[in-house]
Formats: sequence, structure tokens, C-alpha cells
Amino acid sequence: MPTVVNCPTCKAQVEWTVTSKFKPFCSERCKLIDLGDWASEKHAIPVKPEFDAESLDALGYDEADFFKDN
Repeated sequence: MPTVVNCPTCKAQVEWTVTSKFKPFCSERCKLIDLGDWASEKHAIPVKPEFDAESLDALGYDEADFFKDN
């Protein structure tokens, strides 16, 4: 029995098989709608905030501490 998943775009059920050409999408239309959402930044992968060197100053680190020979 093949696995059945919901299309991420329209929520239609899609069989997850070798012959399912657009899996996990039900059609090329749904696949392109999802691609457009990523391109227009409606979807995004969360990332960690950038490293803030100023926060090290608040913790009491001096820039020279990173260049000491151990």
C-alpha cells in the first residue's frame, strides 16, 4: 500500500509512488505556486541571528583575548 500525503499547496491527497511525477504536489500547477511563494519570500527557513561582536563587550571579553597564544 503506497504512502499518501497531502499536497502542500491545495491539501489534495497524493500517492507517494515512483509514478507520482510532482510529489509531494498533486500537479505542476501546485508545484509552481509553491515555488512562487518561495521566490516572493512568503516562505523562509528560520536562521540564527548574525553574530554580534558588541555582545562580547557586554560579557567582558576584549578583542585581544581571541588572539592570545595558548
